Amino acid sequence: MKLFLPKQHGAWAMLIIPFWLSAAAAGIQWEHIPFFFGWLLLYLATYPMLLLFKKKKVNFYTKWTFIYLVPALILLAIPLWARPSLVIFGLLMIPLFFINIYFSGKNQDRALLNDFSAIFVFAIAGLASGYLSAGMISEDLVLIFVGSVLFFAGSTFYVKTMIREKKSRLYKRISWTYHALVLLIWLVSGQWLIAFAFLPSLLRAFAFYGKPYSIKKVGILEIANAAFFFIVMLIAII
Repeated sequence: MKLFLPKQHGAWAMLIIPFWLSAAAAGIQWEHIPFFFGWLLLYLATYPMLLLFKKKKVNFYTKWTFIYLVPALILLAIPLWARPSLVIFGLLMIPLFFINIYFSGKNQDRALLNDFSAIFVFAIAGLASGYLSAGMISEDLVLIFVGSVLFFAGSTFYVKTMIREKKSRLYKRISWTYHALVLLIWLVSGQWLIAFAFLPSLLRAFAFYGKPYSIKKVGILEIANAAFFFIVMLIAII
């Protein structure tokens, strides 16, 4: 049976990076393994679940929702048993999920607010990962949360200037201004190493703009940029 998988390849980086950065910052323990795979399956379940609101192929999407959702809940029960207060992070995600439902029903999955909603969901999962170990939200976890949101928001702006909004001068200005300001904020706040993690994002926002790159090439370059961000952030927090 061929797996039914999301087409948003950039979401995989958002799934992995905040979770494991926070786990590393707070201390990785064995419960992180079922937690991560449960979170992965829950993400996979939300893809067909959101497609249900388009009111097409309902039986197909319902089947795949439960194929992913049932093992996801079983695996997530393990970290919840160890740290029951983790449920708070799940509750924080619910309003954001309703935003995704709204845009899915409107067939506006690429709306900017929908993208930002997903970014915050993945960043909250990162907080939960660190909280599993520490039982508290430390300064490092807040730093990872903010850094993840800012990084993936920048990636969203950049990708739009390269694909769907490549002819929009407004998005170009937003992207360039955003990347420059984010780097400046990290420098002014004295977070030199984190600023370095954001440097390739700034450079590619300017240097690659207007280049006739294919969607595949844009995606590969973003994976490389995300890997660089992960490594430098990991060095910064350990």
